[in-house]
This record gives sequence, structure tokens and C-alpha cells, in this order.
Amino acid sequence: MDILKFTKWISTIAATILATTLTVTPMVSAKEVSTIADESIYDVLVDRYFNGTSANDFDANSQDPTKFTGGDFVGITKQLSQITKMGFTIISLGSIFPTEKYDGSLVTSYNGFNQHFGTEEEFVSLVNTLKNNKMKTMIDFPLSNVSENHEWVKDSTKADWILETSNGQVRWDLANEEVQQALIEEIAQFVSTYEVGGVRLTNIEGASTEFLDEIIEAIKEVDDTTYVISNGESDANFDASYFDDTYQIYRSIYKNVDQDSSLQLKNLEVYMSGEGKPTQLMFDHINSDRFVMDVEAHPPTRAKMALASTLLLPGLPVMQYGTEIAMNGAVGPESHQIYNFKTDTELVDFIKNIQTLRNSSDTLRSGDFQLIKNENGLLTFMRSSKDEKWIVVINNSGQTQRIDISADMVGEGKELQAMLETEVVRVNDEGIYPIVLDREIVEIYQVIDERGINVAYMIALGVVYIIFIAFIIVIMKKSKRKKNANNSI
Repeated sequence: MDILKFTKWISTIAATILATTLTVTPMVSAKEVSTIADESIYDVLVDRYFNGTSANDFDANSQDPTKFTGGDFVGITKQLSQITKMGFTIISLGSIFPTEKYDGSLVTSYNGFNQHFGTEEEFVSLVNTLKNNKMKTMIDFPLSNVSENHEWVKDSTKADWILETSNGQVRWDLANEEVQQALIEEIAQFVSTYEVGGVRLTNIEGASTEFLDEIIEAIKEVDDTTYVISNGESDANFDASYFDDTYQIYRSIYKNVDQDSSLQLKNLEVYMSGEGKPTQLMFDHINSDRFVMDVEAHPPTRAKMALASTLLLPGLPVMQYGTEIAMNGAVGPESHQIYNFKTDTELVDFIKNIQTLRNSSDTLRSGDFQLIKNENGLLTFMRSSKDEKWIVVINNSGQTQRIDISADMVGEGKELQAMLETEVVRVNDEGIYPIVLDREIVEIYQVIDERGINVAYMIALGVVYIIFIAFIIVIMKKSKRKKNANNSI
């Protein structure tokens, strides 16, 4: 056996022995999802995800980013594993109604489906497939800014429903009671027929709070478990809040290291205090430039920092498709690229690891929040309940950082188990748990009962080293004897 083969053999033996000596950190099982704060949304454009069937590819042109490119409901069904392995619980499909544009805007009817996306049967199959995977379907319902070719526009009896027409877009008079009633009936009928798990109301400008609350109430009357959110600011009774500046705050913090992070909790404070609703957390969205546009270097690393904050801070994470492959581009078609399934999986794996923890722990999603430090990109906080404690550290700074956690905060007889790596942090003589984290690193620590030094681990490690050193000595002696024999000839 030569030294290379022996080294490989000894490494295999060591890994096996050491693996059997290490205990698995206990994890409290999560309860059934009960609020929207337990969810996470993957925001996709149907046309740009995956072309699952050529049956609906008429007038498709994958070389022209302004045209339909062939993505469809069947494609999402076929490539669903890419989303499920990242742990998202809601897929937001955008507007799926008949439309003149690939992104679902400029709808021509609130009935039926975009023929480029697929048939009613294919949509129902996708919804059922998601349910079987314990996921929900969310669709966009645009309250206004429809196509000038919308079927209501062509109805002369509805002329007074139109407030304004500009550049091929029609704005409904959302103060008109007939318009309000018609919109309510359309969305209620859709939810009743297709049993989707969520609706995002879009183009809500001009809609009063009272009218929006009526829509929400009508949807909830059909199924009170259906989530209703918006992509605009509103005082209406949505299940989650939206603030225009949230994504801008997050992208400004994480575009580089050592950025001012003082505003990071700005739109979260009410919810963290136990009041209000969770805020939608994102660093870009379907109608913005991609986050990578602002990044000065190392997009995957920057994305990791930003993703960790949106997935782990209290709120509702919303991630745009393609973020997991560091998709780039300015707002519009350039940012709506066709998904590339051959891209490196580094970010996919990172998201999966965090979401596995988040989805497995009620405390990590909705436990009490305690801010420990938030300064120039270094964010440290605790999530706790009567069952668990977690400490999250996001070091978005340009240097290694040390964060001292007091024993009073952690509890007696405890240690901190790093969940993304294998580090264990124990209390020192000063009653401090010193966490040391390299630059641009995220770590999630679970507070567990103190296990002390793993004697079996140390013995196994010692045996491995002794065997290896003995082998080296034997090889050296054998080499020396051979050399002496050659010299004596």
C-alpha cells in the first residue's frame, strides 16, 4: 500500500469513527403553519422559468426579451424540485390572466388563463401538485392598469368605468361602485373555483382603504385561510404589510461591506413588538432592478448576506426568482431573464440550509426577538421561546468580529452549537460566550445543553493520529533501510 492510498484509507476510517462519536443537535419540531409569518414566498414569472410543453409556444421568441419565450405551468411543475429544495412554502405566479405581455401585465380579461402559460387543466394540476408538496399557490390580481383591449373597455355600457387611458393602459375608476363590485365578484369567483392559497392585489393606487378591505373580506368569506397581500403601501387589512422603501434599505446595506445598517429594522419594529402584521422582506422585486446591479464585488457573497437577513429577521421573506443564481439586469425584460438551471448551486444550497432550520423551528420564525447588536453591517439577535433559543450573527463587515454573549442571556449549563458549520462556543471564565466570526459570514447558533468535552471524539481523534504517525515512521524506516542497502552494493 503506497502512502497516497493509505492516506485516503485512513481519512475514510477517521471520518467514519468521528461521525459516530458526534451527537446530533436536537431540533424542536415545528407546528403546522398557522400564519403568513410562517411562510416564505418565491416570486416567479411563469414565462421566464421553464418551457414544459411546446403546445403553447405560438408566437414565442426566446431570442427577444420583450416577447413571450415559452415558459408555462407545465414547466413549473416539471422543475418544481428546484424551488422545493430551497424550502419555499408559497409560489407566487404573478398575473396569469389573458394578457398582451409576458409578465402578465396589460390583462385583457379577468376570466380564463394566459394561453401562453397553459390551459385551465394545467393550472389546476400545478395547484394540486403544490398542495401535495405542502405548498400554496399565489396569483396577482391587478385592480387597474389593464389593456385598452380589455373586454370591459370594449363594452360600451361600461364607458364610465374608465378613469384614464394612456399608452395602451386603462385605469379603472376605482371609486365607481359598479367597478368595485365587478372586481370583487371576479376575484371571489376565481378563488372559489381554483382554491389558490393566496392573492396579491396589484396596481392598487386610487383604491380606498374601505374598498380594499371589502375585497379582502370577500376573499376571506370564500376561504378564510387564503392570504391576501399587496405590492403597494396601504392601511387596509392585508395579512402582511408592504413598504416601498424596504427593498431599497436592504440593498443599500448589503451592496457592500461596512454599510450603515441603522435603518434595517425600520419597518419591522411594530411587528416585533407584538403588534401589527409581518412586513414583506426583500432586497429587490419583479418590478425593480436586480440587487446585483448595485453590488460592487462578489455577487454570491453579497446575496448570501442579504438573503440571511430577509429569511431570519421577523417578517415575511419574499424572494424573486433567479436570485439564487445571482441573476442580473435593469428593471424590465433585462431583469426577467430565462432561468438557467445549469448555474452553480452555491446560493441554492445556502438558502436550503437556512430554510431547513427556519421551517423546522417555530422559535426561529416567530419567537421573541432581542436585538444584540446592529452596527455597520454587523447584525446579531436572539429568537427565543420557552422551548428554544437561537442566536443569529450576520457579519456583513470587512473584518473578523467578536461578539460577546453573556451567560445571563444564554442560560446556565448551556453551549452554542453552530448550525451552518461545526463550531461549538462554550462559556469562558468571565461568564461570556465569545463568538468569533470571519468577515462576510452568516452563522446560526442553537442554544443547547452543555455536553462538555466529547471524550469519545478525542479518543478517536488520538487513535487516528497515532495510526497515521506510526505509518509514517514505518515508511521512513523502510526507506532508510532501502537506501542503506543500495549504498552497500
